[in-house]
Amino acid sequence: MSRARNVTLRHLSTMVDTRNFRTLVEIRQHNARLDLWEMIPDSPYQGGVFFLTIHFPTDYPFKPPKVAFTTRIYHPNINSNGSICLDILRSQWSPALTISKVLLSICSLLCDPNPDDPLVPEIARIYKTDREKYNELAREWTRKYAM
Repeated sequence: MSRARNVTLRHLSTMVDTRNFRTLVEIRQHNARLDLWEMIPDSPYQGGVFFLTIHFPTDYPFKPPKVAFTTRIYHPNINSNGSICLDILRSQWSPALTISKVLLSICSLLCDPNPDDPLVPEIARIYKTDREKYNELAREWTRKYAM
């Protein structure tokens, strides 16, 4: 595994154009690591505070950053380890992509899950067959783990 490049809070803030984020609340340094917390309005995650870790490899931007949720979240494309099933974080990565675009893609995934490519098949099944139950469980997890 490659060694992480030291990215300062100021550097990350310049990499993220916050004008594009209606859902982005704050980027801050917490216990010597950078975290992002978001509130997603009009979704079962509304009011929740979700922390992510962003690890920049030494060969960034030629390799994608490793992004993971540290807050538990009920979502078919995010597993219990916080791994995110998002093509631009893997096979579809391009050095032209910015951290802003990555974060916007994650926000989009939260609001519009992809149940056809799940990390958690059972949650995907519930999402496809009983959207009301899915929203109820996602709200419950948000209250339990993110508030």
